[in-house]
Amino acid sequence: MWLDWGARPTRVGPDIRRTDPPSRRSPCRATLRPGRSPATHLQETRVKKSIYATALVASAALALAACGAAPEEEETPAAGGETTAEETEGGASDFLACVVSDQGGWDDQSFNQSAYEGLLRAVDELGVKEADAESQSDADYGPNVDSMVQQGCDLTIGVGFLLEDPIQAAAEANPDVNFGLIDSTFNDADFNPVEYDNAKPIVFNTAEAAYLGGYVAAGMTKTGTVATFGGMQIPSVSIFMDGFADGVAKYNEDNGTDVTLLGWDKEAQKGSFSGDFENRAQGQTLTEQFIAQGADIVMPVAGPVGLGAAAAADAAGDVMIIGVDSDWFESTEFGSIVLTSVVKQINAAVFDTISESADGNFTAEPYIGTLENEGVGLAPFHDFDAEVPQELKDAVADLQKQIIAGDITVESVNAPQ
Repeated sequence: MWLDWGARPTRVGPDIRRTDPPSRRSPCRATLRPGRSPATHLQETRVKKSIYATALVASAALALAACGAAPEEEETPAAGGETTAEETEGGASDFLACVVSDQGGWDDQSFNQSAYEGLLRAVDELGVKEADAESQSDADYGPNVDSMVQQGCDLTIGVGFLLEDPIQAAAEANPDVNFGLIDSTFNDADFNPVEYDNAKPIVFNTAEAAYLGGYVAAGMTKTGTVATFGGMQIPSVSIFMDGFADGVAKYNEDNGTDVTLLGWDKEAQKGSFSGDFENRAQGQTLTEQFIAQGADIVMPVAGPVGLGAAAAADAAGDVMIIGVDSDWFESTEFGSIVLTSVVKQINAAVFDTISESADGNFTAEPYIGTLENEGVGLAPFHDFDAEVPQELKDAVADLQKQIIAGDITVESVNAPQ
């Protein structure tokens, strides 16, 4: 439990703070890059499963042919986006762990980066080999997943809801290979749940941690107005907003206040969305609109679009940001305005899944990150620690205990089952 607000939480895994994002590499080029650093971004759209199932191998074959054969230690075939392979010195293990990003890539200072850090940690601590495919567009997802299969990956993890269809198609076509999928379970064409013996959902009940974030926001606002918005209206985004809304409502109930939340109506499941996870200017515009309506704390749930929100808050001079996915105080250049962050421990979940699989203990049982298992949590207050009243800190700590004990249930129609 992350209850020492004046210090960083104890974490499973390395402490990595990006300073120099890796440069973009041209498609169909792969190099050995020891000691790499990562980063992330999320965009999610549904692609028909039948298209992936039938086109997966064909698209990979075409892309492989286009790229041609590559020297063993300089290039490997890339089906889409950018594919790399790395082996630890001395070939410590024959286990090949692989990850595929969504189009945000490894340098998004958030979602994908955290997953990539988990992969690098496995390379460093477990001695496994690794390969990764960095998608440049949604057209890369299927070919990139297939390229991992073609390279002989023992475990391939897709980062994000957008990878559901290609990961599912690959799992069906390759029952002897293990797969993982971050932020989504598997569903059939009618969206009924589907389970596979070789495919593990890795999901997070972020509503619990966002509930605490909403409570903090309501307790810290000076204007009586806070806001949130998403990138796209998908479960892995809306679940943050649900928890945040409930946290604000709980603070109002406990303290007889009337803090207003802009950007999300939980009951109606309607609110503000930028429309994608790339347009930072749109994030800045939305946040400027919220600020004009009196909001002085904003929680953007939109990947790199959120950095546009942070830029608007920074320019305003008296507005704070609540980060998501990773600790934005550490992972972005806007630490001075980050009140706290609603964190998903994707890094640790990826590492643990690789570790279990490398040890021969892979299971398809879904991993669900919660406050109880520390898969989600609220980051420290960092520079704002002295400004957060002890009474508010104590109230948040007590709420966390009640959620873990089951005395408070944070409900969301978007929560993983």
